[in-house]
Amino acid sequence: MTPRPEGEAAHFRALEALYAEAPINRLFDSTLEIAEPGLARIRFRVDERHYHAAGAAHGTSYFKMLDDAAFYACNSLVTDRFLLTTQFNLLLTRPIKAGEVVAEGRWVSGRRRVFVADARLIDASGEEVARGTGTFMRSQIALAGLPGYRTA
Repeated sequence: MTPRPEGEAAHFRALEALYAEAPINRLFDSTLEIAEPGLARIRFRVDERHYHAAGAAHGTSYFKMLDDAAFYACNSLVTDRFLLTTQFNLLLTRPIKAGEVVAEGRWVSGRRRVFVADARLIDASGEEVARGTGTFMRSQIALAGLPGYRTA
């Protein structure tokens, strides 16, 4: 189901609330913003808790934020079902140190069962530090039944 223009804002706010309710996000200082269909931004703060032994962010932080941004870019186009990540490719180009990072996801293709999106991470200095492409598919999980997803 594709969102109707008058319902888009409610759907976007409900997805943002769903993101905030996910238990994994208690581990990350992050917020999701969906301003338009097919575009999602996650602002998050990296600190020493996210570092590997060599003093930069561990790859799990890169993956999580890239996957989430791409996922929400796609799920912004679907109002009835939760999508699932079926594949994700990463390209890590620079280490991330402490500071704010933005993950930006953009829908690329697909409208029925399978969706494709790209995502990139931008560090506090404005440099791209990673990029990824994911494939997402509709699940049998209704969005309306998930904690935090409320359109009214």
